[in-house]
Parts: sequence; C-alpha cells; structure tokens
Amino acid sequence: MVPSESALAVPGLDANTIPLDVYRIREDFPILKREVHGKPLVYLDNAATTQKPQAVLDALMEAYSGYYSNIHRGVHWLSQQATTAHEQARRKVKEFLNARHEREIVFTRNATESINLVASSYGRAFLREGDEILISALEHHANIVPWQLIGEEKGLKLRVIPMNDAGELLLDEYPRMLTEKTKFVALSHLSNALGTINPVKEMIRQAHERGIPVLVDGAQSAPHLKVDMRDLDCDFFVFSGHKLFGPTGIGVLFGKEKWLDRMPPYQGGGDMIHYVSFEKTYFNEIPYKFEAGTPHIAGAIGLGAAIDYVRAIGMDAIAAHEHELLEYATQVVSQYPEVRIVGTAKNKAGVLSFLIGEIHPHDIGTILDQEGVAIRTGHHCAQPVMDRLGIPATARASFAFYNTKEEIDILGKSIQKVLEVFR
Repeated sequence: MVPSESALAVPGLDANTIPLDVYRIREDFPILKREVHGKPLVYLDNAATTQKPQAVLDALMEAYSGYYSNIHRGVHWLSQQATTAHEQARRKVKEFLNARHEREIVFTRNATESINLVASSYGRAFLREGDEILISALEHHANIVPWQLIGEEKGLKLRVIPMNDAGELLLDEYPRMLTEKTKFVALSHLSNALGTINPVKEMIRQAHERGIPVLVDGAQSAPHLKVDMRDLDCDFFVFSGHKLFGPTGIGVLFGKEKWLDRMPPYQGGGDMIHYVSFEKTYFNEIPYKFEAGTPHIAGAIGLGAAIDYVRAIGMDAIAAHEHELLEYATQVVSQYPEVRIVGTAKNKAGVLSFLIGEIHPHDIGTILDQEGVAIRTGHHCAQPVMDRLGIPATARASFAFYNTKEEIDILGKSIQKVLEVFR
C-alpha cells in the first residue's frame, strides 16, 4: 500500500488513520477484475460474504498441495506440518481478538454453529425451566432460532429488547428487562440488515453487574471494526471466516475459559476425547473438547491468512474507509426522491438498505445485476426486523475496504436505470 498524505477524520476513529490505497488493494482480489453481463463487476454484497485476496487463495492451495494431512494424531512430517499451521491459525485468531488464551478459541463451521454450540452446551448445563434469555429486535435468525430451540426443550422464555423506527435499540428499556429471571443475554454487535452498531460494551457491563453472561454475535463487526475481547469483556463472541475475507466453512467461537471448562461437549467423536471405553468416555481439554472429528484444516489456515491480510491493512483504516463510503453512498442515493433509506441509526457501519418507491426489491436487484452491480435483496435473515418496520424486504448495498466511490457512482446510475424502467 502507498499511503496518501492526508488523513481522514471519522467520528470514533483515530484522526491520524492513513487513508487506504484502495486501487492497490483491489489488485489483490482476482475476482474484482471480471465483468458481469459485459459490465465491470461492482460487488456490494459484502454483508453476505466477502471476496478473497490472493494471499488467502495461495494459503489454501499451499495447504492442499504442499503439506495436507490430518492433524494432531500423526507422527509423520505432513501431519506435523499441517498441525503446526492449523494451530498457528488459532494463535492468529487469539491475537486478532486480543483473547487471553488460545484455549479460548474454538473452530466451528461458522458463526451460526458457534451460537448453536453455546445455546446447546451452555443451555444444557446452566439454564433451567422458567429462566429468561434476552436478545434484541435487531437479531439475525442465527441469534434467534437456536435460543428458541433450547427454550422449547427446557421451558425457557425469550424476551426481546425493542427498537425504534431508525433501527436503534431502546436502551432505556434494556436495564429494566434485566431481572432476576434473566440468565443469559445474546446481542448482535452490528446489524446485518440495517448497519446499526449496538453499544455492546455498555450493555455487557450492565448485564455483568447482575451476574448475567453475554454472547456477542460479531459476524458483521469482526470484518469491519476493531474487536477486543478484553475491552468488551463479553463471555462469548462468534464470527465467520467467509465474511472476514477468508474461506467458507470455518468459524470461530471465543469463550471465556471459566465457561468452556464447565460446558459439556456439543458433539461426540474423534479428537474431542482423552480416553474412550464402552463404560465411560473422558473428554479432551479445551478447545479440543468442542472440535469433534476432522476439522476444516485448510479453512482454518486460510482464515489465518485472511487475518494476516486485514491486520496488515489495519482495522482502523478499514473502518474509516468504509465509513467514508457509507456517507458518500447515503448522499448519492438520497438525491433520488423515490429512494427511502431503511435504517437511519446515528451509529452505523457500511450497510445501506433502501427501497425505491413501490418497486419490489427483487426487481431492483435484477436490474442492478444487469448493470454489473451485485447487491442483496430480501429479508436478510432478519424477518423480525422487517416485520417491525412494516416491510417485507429491502435492497441492501454493503461495503468493504476494496470498494470505491466510483463504484458507488455506478450504483447511483443503476438506481436511475431502475427508475427509468419502471416509469
């Protein structure tokens, strides 16, 4: 990267953050060079999944072609090389999150499985009939359904922190909802549907004052904001590799050691055991107790490469660039009177959900696709959010550090094309 001389001044970020050389960065992403329907690809679907830099692709190829083997149990050279690379990836995750111990880092398939692991394992060990779980109105389905499942099994009650029309939680309601019956809180850090950044640090503090553990869904925040487990002090934190410019099929659960040690295994099988007999099984230490069977070895290695890549750029620089893109995109789409922005929280990250008059979002997405612009349309696995706002779906553009203002200009021209078609 070749930094420019000026620095961005973005609220909540270091004013000395050096702007990114985004055009240099784009050279690292092979897919961004392609065309779609004869038009240059404008990829604005980053909240769903992100594209992969060459460094991640190279790490995957090297893992499979250079030293691939199963890990942990082999004494031969390939197995030891693969084991070392896999555990180095765990160390990189620990450093990325500023966790205290590598044993607090559990590899899963994705953020969804991480939440299911906690709901099932923590729920079986610590939750009792009549207990209440507190979530928010902004949650992705992945942070709703697992709690409903364990709730139905154990007779638990799910309570929901309400939100306003801007997509902000009613924070005055939150402390009143923390009662003696509240035994767990699960919150999204950043809304995938609206871009709202929740004040999770303060919400965690208030829950901890009452002895209530907190899980933070960081699927959207980990790729775009600096996250620090020692600063947040949450009990659990989850994210997915594929949203952090890494491979699909690999996710992370951070859990405080005091909880993981006491939680029963989520699945049984190989490598999560210390000793097995037909009479009794003794389980492995953490984190391996929660990693049954052959893991996604190359996926973890690829995630480690993705973490190396984003840390080299700098999370503050990433957040500043994406904040600037969001502000610019808001200005661009707002020039059209027919466009309604959905989600106007004061504290937002790089997600812009919108509607155009009475045009169905799927029609918006189809026309934009013909212009080479990839966005997401639908309820974004957040149907309760849509129900609260009285709409079935939105069109959603979401940004990453490799996006440019020129691409947002193309988005604006494509919205004009939608209006022309439907006039």
